[in-house]
Amino acid sequence: MSRALKTTDDLRRRATYLAEVVEQLYPGGGLRAPASKREAAARPYIVVPGRRKPRVLIPAADRKVAAAALTRYARPAARGARLKRDAAVLALRLGLDRLLLPHRVTVGGAEGIDDHLASVLGHEVHLSIHIGPARANRKPVLQILDGDANTVAFAKLGVNPLTRELVDAETAATRRLSEMCDLRLLRVPKLLHAGEWNGNNLMVASALPAWTAPADIGPARRLAAMRELAGACGSNRSPLGESDYAARLRARLKALAERAEPDADTLLSAGSTLLDRYGATELRFGAWHGDWSPWNTRETAEVIYLWDLERFETGVPYGFDAAHHRLQDDIVTRGDDPTTAVLGLVADAPSVLAPMGVAPSEAEPTALLYLVDLAARYMGDQAERAGAALGALGRWLLPTLLRHIARQRTTDGRH
Repeated sequence: MSRALKTTDDLRRRATYLAEVVEQLYPGGGLRAPASKREAAARPYIVVPGRRKPRVLIPAADRKVAAAALTRYARPAARGARLKRDAAVLALRLGLDRLLLPHRVTVGGAEGIDDHLASVLGHEVHLSIHIGPARANRKPVLQILDGDANTVAFAKLGVNPLTRELVDAETAATRRLSEMCDLRLLRVPKLLHAGEWNGNNLMVASALPAWTAPADIGPARRLAAMRELAGACGSNRSPLGESDYAARLRARLKALAERAEPDADTLLSAGSTLLDRYGATELRFGAWHGDWSPWNTRETAEVIYLWDLERFETGVPYGFDAAHHRLQDDIVTRGDDPTTAVLGLVADAPSVLAPMGVAPSEAEPTALLYLVDLAARYMGDQAERAGAALGALGRWLLPTLLRHIARQRTTDGRH
């Protein structure tokens, strides 16, 4: 699919999702044209940057709150995008926002999620609502501001089987890491509330300063923090074939094949071959974040802030976070072709994984197992069906895995 078609498809999906997420947060209210100020139950929002390509809704009733919400919604990576964001924030502060941000909507009319959050947190709340790209795990994500325009928390709502499972997982991981683990190099959110609202599970966690300018700390600090997380819940070393991880991965792959997911038989064959081939290889097992990427962290001179813990898992091979960060940085940040990025990860596995304590003989099996694990995640989430950019595994990930397995089989046969 061309970049233009992908962009058009993402815009269409975002616009559809705007109405969908508003209905989830304000049941029975829906999107309406801007309402009269006399309509007390109405919540006015500004659509940023506009209705055609919505990325975030910010509260319109108070310009100070709106400016703070937009400032802290995210820190765009591109300088041009940051300049546009900063111009919109300045327009809000000067009262000129209708020139740059003309698209207004009203939501509500019934009791909404903001009423519940105000009750839970015990103070006035204002929300900004993230309208993310098409992904299997897309769910309502809310920035919560108080009456003084301070960002105090973020909330997530599980609205279908997958996202409910992920919200539950993130709730457990946030509680475990913030309350039970001694982290020196890392800071994770604190769990403020976990419960249900309107039949869906809800998690509220403290806000980390994701909007601050990052510091150039270099890879050594990042890798040290990855090692800290890997050992935070304990670790052990054992042959791959005797590990709980191998048993879990085999079960996941078998379940995907039994569900007849597209390409599941191919992935099952690839994963089983790798697990059999490296069954006697000793690996160290510990924890990983599951999506350690530039957009889920903020690196500062003091600590690394780490959030979005919904994929946190224990008992996985050391090095998975380092492999994931390298792959995501290459594809998303640098814009590399996904197939090229996968080939580069496998080729560079010894140097990528050495700082995690992974020996050269363990590097390639660790990288390949990570790729099988990632493929199983995308397939289990039905990411291609959800429109995720990397969801079509048959176009980039599976062919690369199969080529490596075939090459290893040929090499093994010569000895």
